[in-house]
Amino acid sequence: MNHPDDDLLEFAAEAQLAPVTVSTRWKVAIVDDDEDVHRSTELSLADTEILGRPLAFLHARSAAEARALFAGERDIAVILLDVVMETQDAGLRLVDEIRHHFHMHDVRIILRTGQPGYAPELDAIRDYDINDYKNKSELSRTRLYAALTAAIRAYQQIRIVNASRTGLAHIVRGSAELLRCEGLADFAGGVITQIAGLLALPPEGLVCARRDAGAPCEVIAAAGRFGHACRQPLEALQDPAIRAILERALMQRANVVEPGLGIALYFGSRPGRDLAAYVETGYLADELDPSLLEVFCANVSVCLDNVDLVQRLNEYSYFDPLVQLPNRRQLLELLDVHLCERDGRRGVLAVVDVDHFGEINGAFGYHYGDALLKGVAACIVAGCGASASVARVGSDSFAVFWTAHDADVSCLDGLFFDPLEVEGESVIVTVTVGIVRLDDVAGDGSEALEDGYLALKRAKQAERGSVARYNRGVSEEIRGRVNLLHNLRGAFGASELSLAFQPQIELATGRCVGAEALLRWRTGDGTMIPPDRFIPLAERSGLIVAIGEWVLRRACEEAARMARAGHASVRMAINVSVIQFRDPHFLGRLRAAIEDSGVSPQQIELEITESVAMSEGDRMIELFGRVKAMGLDIAIDDFGTGFSSLSRLQRMNVDRLKIDRAFINDIGGEGKGGDIADLVCGLGARLGIELIAEGIEQAGQAARLLAMGCQLGQGYHFARPMPAEDWRAWLDAHAHGGR
Repeated sequence: MNHPDDDLLEFAAEAQLAPVTVSTRWKVAIVDDDEDVHRSTELSLADTEILGRPLAFLHARSAAEARALFAGERDIAVILLDVVMETQDAGLRLVDEIRHHFHMHDVRIILRTGQPGYAPELDAIRDYDINDYKNKSELSRTRLYAALTAAIRAYQQIRIVNASRTGLAHIVRGSAELLRCEGLADFAGGVITQIAGLLALPPEGLVCARRDAGAPCEVIAAAGRFGHACRQPLEALQDPAIRAILERALMQRANVVEPGLGIALYFGSRPGRDLAAYVETGYLADELDPSLLEVFCANVSVCLDNVDLVQRLNEYSYFDPLVQLPNRRQLLELLDVHLCERDGRRGVLAVVDVDHFGEINGAFGYHYGDALLKGVAACIVAGCGASASVARVGSDSFAVFWTAHDADVSCLDGLFFDPLEVEGESVIVTVTVGIVRLDDVAGDGSEALEDGYLALKRAKQAERGSVARYNRGVSEEIRGRVNLLHNLRGAFGASELSLAFQPQIELATGRCVGAEALLRWRTGDGTMIPPDRFIPLAERSGLIVAIGEWVLRRACEEAARMARAGHASVRMAINVSVIQFRDPHFLGRLRAAIEDSGVSPQQIELEITESVAMSEGDRMIELFGRVKAMGLDIAIDDFGTGFSSLSRLQRMNVDRLKIDRAFINDIGGEGKGGDIADLVCGLGARLGIELIAEGIEQAGQAARLLAMGCQLGQGYHFARPMPAEDWRAWLDAHAHGGR
């Protein structure tokens, strides 16, 4: 029995439906072979809203039409399906296709039949996931509304659950994408993309940022119809409703959902920065799971923190926070790009070094030094003008880069003519400058900066406070030395080093009394590298300590071999570098070389240059005393080239003075060298120190030296330096005198 208010389908007057976008309506599909059912159902529910959204009706008059409809339509909320159409079970068969062929698992299906007493089996309802069954005669407008409401509510809940499941997976993937963003603008654009993907919407929205509470907001990313708003103040946005929802999210520090309008999501980050994103969702806002949005926002906030961290690291990597200038790394990248793009007329680079900055730092402290550097940086930036790029490239050095080939660098000359104000005091600052034209640079930015430092080094060698320009020849010479040192390290490991031995002769008898061990380097291709080229490099690099120990051991072993061959009275003279003498382990290494080789200490003589011997007086006297206590002899090499103190020379208790070859060359000539050699011989006689002259090339020189009182000599007149095998044969033949 029907209730008075439960009339059968009420027909509403035909009316023009409001133009509502289909995507904002609940889609209801009517599948029935009775045209009156289509018309009555649609008219009875015209202008009806369910859960805040109107309905959109889709029509199919047969199972075949329904298949075509379902193949092209998605997001159908409810299907009102007639059971009996072409056949008695056409509707049930269609249900199977809906679920398994079209994979429409969310749609709610209400079966309707006009056959009295007909009802599907319970198994069919369960197996086909049929959500309701109604007899057409029972469906009044009110009951139809109630059935649709229940079905749409169930559809909405299922969609939310499924969207949450899919959304979580999307959040995980999206977070990984956002973590790869480095810049804030790039990150903000990614947020719009990820929100749109999460909600299955087109990427249309905007992100605004506020750095401090109460400060104006700026749109930092925008997409779709909001694209024009990027980099604009939020106040400039035309839509006041969207401005309001974003401002609410930032003020409340929470997400704001406005059905029919959209959502504003809030992303908290480190103090001093807030972000909010707006996307247009329309009625979709009803279906959003608040928990899912919270998870999404939490993940975005974590990613935002990561972007902040990366941005700060980039700032540290490319920017000097003390002087607020680009650093060395950023300058090198700038130079690399410039040098790649320009083959000729490529600009100018200057390296500016603050004179005596280390002393200033040490005397006044780091705080004062930092203030001075800030003042210097500001002065360079102001003095060089807007056309120059300034960077801090060292603790107390700056680089100035002009892209123009004809740049005027004269601004550097009077840069610090006026004193600087540092912590309330006027300070006179001087700088030394090296300049290189990039046309002269053969390599990349790193090489350009290196050439600038080479020019700076030349300027410092000339005079502090001066300006020097880069010279390619100097660069090639320095690089040649660097390559030579690199090769020397390899040569030491590849056994390319060897010893040669030059006899030392008693001038009165011609008897061999000793030999000097001389280091030689023959490269793999047979090239001989002169000692005056590689030994200074070895000393400056510290490699001389390892090489010197190797020489010491090889020479001691050769001396021990000489003794076993019957030449125990022949000394072995070994040159020792000042770097070796300063090594605290030198005496231990010397003792180990003697003990391991089995040589008698009396067979070993250490040679050290006069300048080194006199440079550290008391320490050398103490060190020489310990060497003498071990039983070794000591000779002063290159004597006469330095400024020896006679009293210190006596206290050093050396055994021999070696007259430098420069004085021997003048013997018999017009130079003063012969007179100096005569004076040295007289000095040796007065002090009771034996004398040996090096570089004797003529018999007359040997005779004159003997007459002066020199006892020993070595040089080409007697024998050239020889490899070990030749030396041993020579010694056997000349050990007992004669020439």
